[in-house]
Amino acid sequence: MVIGAHSADFVWRAGGAVAVTTAAGGEARVLALSYGERGESGELWKEPGQTVEHVKEVRHEEAERAAAAIGAGFECLDLGDYPLEVDAEALVRIADKVREFGPDVLVTHTDRDPFNPDHATAFFAVERARALAAGAGVPSAFDTVTPPEFFLFEPHQPELCNFTPTTFVDITPVIEQKQAAMAEMKAQSYLQTYYGQRAEQRGNHARRSSGRSEIRYAEAFQRVIPQVVGAL
Repeated sequence: MVIGAHSADFVWRAGGAVAVTTAAGGEARVLALSYGERGESGELWKEPGQTVEHVKEVRHEEAERAAAAIGAGFECLDLGDYPLEVDAEALVRIADKVREFGPDVLVTHTDRDPFNPDHATAFFAVERARALAAGAGVPSAFDTVTPPEFFLFEPHQPELCNFTPTTFVDITPVIEQKQAAMAEMKAQSYLQTYYGQRAEQRGNHARRSSGRSEIRYAEAFQRVIPQVVGAL
């Protein structure tokens, strides 16, 4: 399950990992907290007579097609952006979505982004929602889920966002699906080249880290909760 502040966040930063999951027969769901209608839709606002509601409609259609390209479902809570505000009611809605889906893996933003205030807001909301959905560590009066593994996807400026990669996902077999998903996000088409290059860079890092010469493209993630294993 990927939860983003805006409707396109999942495409650039975790589209490959989602495609890997669904290609292997797994299920994936994308939850957007907003459409990014104010701060993430610059190209759409160049059209004469544009309205907020129409921007939302276009962004929803783009995100649905992008999610379909990588085999995922898409839903948006439409909480508004710039600023994204997550009140108690919205937090419960997010926790309910996590509880309903019961993901093995949960992915969201870093806890800091000096250039995008919505991203850190999303992190803290998702972190709390995860704990609530899992029962916050105590027996509770509502259904709970097994605590999902918790990862952060790579932000646009990783060095400025407390992001240190701990996990690389080889997305070489599904790079065409990710490219197709990115191509659907026409309101932010300028990001396609940037994240195409980032996939190649992380592919290089993944090759050097693993010695697997066949890796050409990868996505980077940071683990939040320690991994539990039977042996090293």
